[in-house]
Amino acid sequence: MLDIAFAKASLPESGALVLPLAEEDLGGALMGEWDRLLGGNLARGAAAAEFKGRKGQATTLYAPGGGLSRLVLVGLGKRDSLDPAGAEAAGGNAVAALGREALASIDARAIGGWAGAAADVALGAVLRAWRFDRYRTTEKPEDKPRLAGVKVLCDDPHAAKAEWASRRAIAEGVFLTRELVSEPANILNPPEFADRLRKLEKLGVEVEVFGQKDLEKLGFGSMLCVSQGSAQPPRMVVMRWNGTDSKKKDSQPIAFIGKGVTFDTGGISIKPAAGMEDMKWDMAGAGTVAGLMMALAGRKAKVDVVGLVGLVENMPSGTAVRPGDVVTSYSGQTIEVINTDAEGRLVLADVLSYCKKRFDPAFMVNLATLTGAIIVALGNEHAGLFSNDEGLAARIQEAGKSVGELAWRMPLGEAYDRAIKSDIADMKNVGGGRAGGSITAAQFLQRFVDGCPWAHLDIAGVAWGGKDQPTVPKGATAWGVRLLDRLVAEHHEGRAAEAPVPAGEPEAAVSGTGSESPAILAEGGAASDASIAEPVAPPAPARAARPATRRPRR
Repeated sequence: MLDIAFAKASLPESGALVLPLAEEDLGGALMGEWDRLLGGNLARGAAAAEFKGRKGQATTLYAPGGGLSRLVLVGLGKRDSLDPAGAEAAGGNAVAALGREALASIDARAIGGWAGAAADVALGAVLRAWRFDRYRTTEKPEDKPRLAGVKVLCDDPHAAKAEWASRRAIAEGVFLTRELVSEPANILNPPEFADRLRKLEKLGVEVEVFGQKDLEKLGFGSMLCVSQGSAQPPRMVVMRWNGTDSKKKDSQPIAFIGKGVTFDTGGISIKPAAGMEDMKWDMAGAGTVAGLMMALAGRKAKVDVVGLVGLVENMPSGTAVRPGDVVTSYSGQTIEVINTDAEGRLVLADVLSYCKKRFDPAFMVNLATLTGAIIVALGNEHAGLFSNDEGLAARIQEAGKSVGELAWRMPLGEAYDRAIKSDIADMKNVGGGRAGGSITAAQFLQRFVDGCPWAHLDIAGVAWGGKDQPTVPKGATAWGVRLLDRLVAEHHEGRAAEAPVPAGEPEAAVSGTGSESPAILAEGGAASDASIAEPVAPPAPARAARPATRRPRR
């Protein structure tokens, strides 16, 4: 993680300076202050570069004087639309523009109106600077990033440092999720995943790991049918953070559940080859729950939380579950497996039932890269949100807007539920056709929550980004860690909102733009098959007409 420090504003002796400015700040007091220190070079350079302060605009002035190597101007847009997400974006855009600088200062005084504005700038810088380079062994030194630390200049460094403590813990949780989701499947199999989660015990999280025999004894027939084709044994991990009075045995925790398919071939209902490498991140739901638990423990959240993840690998083999098989879930309900690529819901079914029976939580939220159909419906800007509780759904959406992780409410209903009726079992694991595939998947999950307030977040379209975003480098996004942390903070710890959410249509700060692949679109079965076009044979070339000839008379 970048080294972050806060200080009063002064001209750095060397390195780079970043100056975020709103459109209204051009020619103002703050710009004039720096322009005087730099001998007029700031005003001349900004004018020559036609810097207007537009949101996301970045201009670099090299060797502007005062011993600086570069001065980066970052646009904030209109001042009345500035919010914490905009402050974070400014910090992220600053890091992206700093090139090979080793040290930099960011003047955050133009960003304000709420407590923690300077810390928000620091958070954006830290989130953008993250990089997964564990397996790079031949990278040239000149290609490696050099930025090691950022000093944020502000009016009250002590207050900013206090605000930064909780944000740093959240960043650590985001980084854990990004790391887990980025790992290749030959490294991060279910046992390895479970072992890594044991490290959360250092933060005070209680970690309990269930192996193959434990799950067999519990009767996890739905989850185990997914893993039976793989050489890698399954795991379920239960994580508990007791942030209130641990002596209160009758208190209801809140629960978060994640799908953790460490690699998904589709099983016997095998996926298309194109893009199958992307299915290493079919465990992003579990990764998000792990990162959330780390964030909550790291900032000592005053709340009781349980996090459960079901970890399996879905592979085809002679022992794999077959289309048409019937399995018995932990709840006792039977399931006809129609499509083995609709495996995530089979994993979650048992984990949800177990969570409800053992912990009786106040509510459950599950996250899963569950269906390609949700990408067809919503693209990569929103996750799909399904819920049986209006209040919970509204709180999730509001928390998402405040951190730029957007969720769109999707319907549930009896008509969709009838689509998963089986002729020989209590239900089947996919609907009867391509219509409403993400909805029928959610209806399936709802059958295992036993009346508990519940929300399902289908994150297939937002878990992985195909291009850089202001605070998210290309790759694993860790979508959901910050949303759920904000949900807990504002509604279960009594913490007041840090800043009002701007009116109007919100923009996604974290999305999966550019990450489309046939493998993820095929996730969840027939609902998304329409997205994968069948190859069309080229038309046969027209046969040239034979010229007419007259046979001579004899």
